Amino acid sequence: MAEQVQKPIIFSGIQPSGQMHLGVFLGALRNWVRLQETHDCIYCVVDLHAVTVRQDPADFAARCLSFVALYLAAGIDPRTSTIFLQSQVSAHAELAWLLNCHAYMGELSRMTQFKEKTEGKGEKSIGVGIFDYPVLMAADILLYQTNLVPVGADQKQHLELTRDIAVRMNNLYADLFVVPEPYIAPVAARVMSLQEPAKKMSKSDANMNNVIGVLDEPDIIRRKIRKAVMDSTVGITYEPETRPGVANLLTIFGALCDETPQTVAARYENSGNAALKNDLAELVVEKLAPFQTRYHDLMTDRAYLLDVLHQGAEAARQRAVPTLRAAYTRMGFLVP
Repeated sequence: MAEQVQKPIIFSGIQPSGQMHLGVFLGALRNWVRLQETHDCIYCVVDLHAVTVRQDPADFAARCLSFVALYLAAGIDPRTSTIFLQSQVSAHAELAWLLNCHAYMGELSRMTQFKEKTEGKGEKSIGVGIFDYPVLMAADILLYQTNLVPVGADQKQHLELTRDIAVRMNNLYADLFVVPEPYIAPVAARVMSLQEPAKKMSKSDANMNNVIGVLDEPDIIRRKIRKAVMDSTVGITYEPETRPGVANLLTIFGALCDETPQTVAARYENSGNAALKNDLAELVVEKLAPFQTRYHDLMTDRAYLLDVLHQGAEAARQRAVPTLRAAYTRMGFLVP
């Protein structure tokens, strides 16, 4: 009998904050679905990370369940992938404390995201959680002996910290963790703000005209795309540096139909902005329609969503316990 080849382990997660937008759908979820065929996938709703900012408890609970439905609607299969809430596997928080004791204030204070999120705030108003956020992220990854982590440009620094902590602890405690590598998707769309195309589309953006929500109704999608910032240059070309608004719409278009933005630009080179916007709006509406239908169907079956979470958390706990016990034991704790 041929020996079964172990699939590389992938770990990733999304915060249940704000509304999920097209950038997350194209840049993360669609790639997660594809990875299920070739990797051992662990996909978490990272709710512990979300409480670095204040959350309304009732809204937060509803949003966590909604994000699970979004994962499933996108095509993530709980029979193939592990899907769970971070807070339901206590090993994440436990390992984070052990990693905290091996992380340095200096390296955390250099994190770009920390600097951006706390700019202009006094020390008395900055929560420890937002400072320590990358260590919890490291625990999420190292707990499952993860081989590969899908990362965007804004998370590369956090993954480097994860690798540094893993190497540091491996030197002290005899190869405790797999040192994870970044996974760069062969096709990954970086979707920018519709009104400010120099900025990435963000779940936390206060201006909803910047963001295409994956659950937006068709007429809202059409209106937002019609209002998207472009320029007055005649013709359509893909030039991200000089024509970022046009490039953003071409990127979205290409990602939705599995073409390069350059290919789309060539098709519209003699067209005006209106033609590109109108066709893109209809394409977005068409591609999101089945996803939205699946999502709304799933949200009517709360019992099923809770069962997915229950089974996912149990599977995650079984995978997490050996790593956590090894960490405790090698650090000298008396483990029962």
